[in-house]
Amino acid sequence: MAKVLEGLYYSESHEFVRVEGDYGFVGITDYAQNALGNVVYVDMPEVDDEVTAGEEFGAVESVKAASDLISPVSGTVVEINEALEDTPELINQDAFENWIIKVEMSDKGELDKLMDAAAYAEFCEK
Repeated sequence: MAKVLEGLYYSESHEFVRVEGDYGFVGITDYAQNALGNVVYVDMPEVDDEVTAGEEFGAVESVKAASDLISPVSGTVVEINEALEDTPELINQDAFENWIIKVEMSDKGELDKLMDAAAYAEFCEK
């Protein structure tokens, strides 16, 4: 069973958001990295790019497949996880520690449309 952390928000496309104040750290879940296999490349937006909830902001490529990254929240990218540029496999080691982008959220109400840990765990079992 994939790891699901309490206190995060989850999307049906297997991204998570860890909220700190007005910022959301967005990455892929443990379930997603498990399904992908060995991650070999992460395509990330630039700092200052706008992301929109429900729309693509990049991609994760593994030896098996490429998967679009869908933003769970809207806002402005204030930071990217530069460690992933050289070491994308960090996502496989700990998907929750190795977020992909940090977003200054423009509408925290969007978080209400996402799942909590219990709902996401149930969603993954289906």
